[in-house]
Amino acid sequence: MSRPEVTNVERVAVIGTGVIGSGWIAHFLRQGMQVRAWDPASDAEEKVRERLTAVWPILTRLGLHPNASPDNLTFCATLEEAVADAQFVQENTPERLPIKIASLKAIDAACPPDTIIASSTSGYLMSEMDVECQHPERCTVAHPFNPPYLMPVVEVVASPRTSLEAHQWAVDFYRVTGKQPLKLTKEVPGFVADRIMEAVWREILHMIDNDMATVEEIDMAVRYGPGIRWAMMGPLTVLHLGGGEGGMAHLIHQFGPSLQAPWTFLQPPELTDELAQKVIDGCDRLTEGVPIRELEAERDDLLIRMLELLDSSRLWHIGNTNG
Repeated sequence: MSRPEVTNVERVAVIGTGVIGSGWIAHFLRQGMQVRAWDPASDAEEKVRERLTAVWPILTRLGLHPNASPDNLTFCATLEEAVADAQFVQENTPERLPIKIASLKAIDAACPPDTIIASSTSGYLMSEMDVECQHPERCTVAHPFNPPYLMPVVEVVASPRTSLEAHQWAVDFYRVTGKQPLKLTKEVPGFVADRIMEAVWREILHMIDNDMATVEEIDMAVRYGPGIRWAMMGPLTVLHLGGGEGGMAHLIHQFGPSLQAPWTFLQPPELTDELAQKVIDGCDRLTEGVPIRELEAERDDLLIRMLELLDSSRLWHIGNTNG
């Protein structure tokens, strides 16, 4: 089977159907594709179908392909059955390197030789995971953000063994399914977005650990401060505007010396049981006991409204030409 044009992909396989995997299933079903899935958990199919029932109204609101239907999902008894005739494979197994290596090896051995294999890993390099694959040239990282059926970005990262053609095919495929693929040719642990979020996470832990701010105060600060601006423009454009008429050049000249100020810890604190409990208790207070499913529904509604607003913004489209 030769590799199809990205606009002609009809059959995809999803391996691993947890939070991310089920989100990818919803995304591909919305595109009218046939999805064959596999997960070793005995209740995996039940959980995925419950999830689809919950999010289908959201997918409908986004707009469905004429062939879109939850009935296009088939759960398979084995990984090999799921990928046997797949034109694209999305792997979402647990974030354990031995599991990733074994899963990619099995997928590589069982799926057609031209089929692109993409891993949803949030931190491992493909060159760490494809070491037992016979065809590593068709393997790439494709790191999404949760929920994959809503969040536009997917970081498509090549390894030194990924072919240029396979990498570009994956980028083009995600784009035609409505994603904003970020094409990365340099392998960096954690990729781009997760490294930024990790720095913020470490700072948050330090501030809580040192009683500098509460969970509620930190969420309030980001939600009504930089979070709104970052969504519209990105942090560097925000800073560029912060320099006034002189732009980033003026900002760096004026505020560059503050890099030496003690405004950040950077290194992670020791995640003690006490610190972990402070964070957990704060989140419980913050969400006021509202069930996770209700919070997810509210999140999805707000995300759609934000995406609709951003789509009408010229700034949202500036720079979205990667790949």
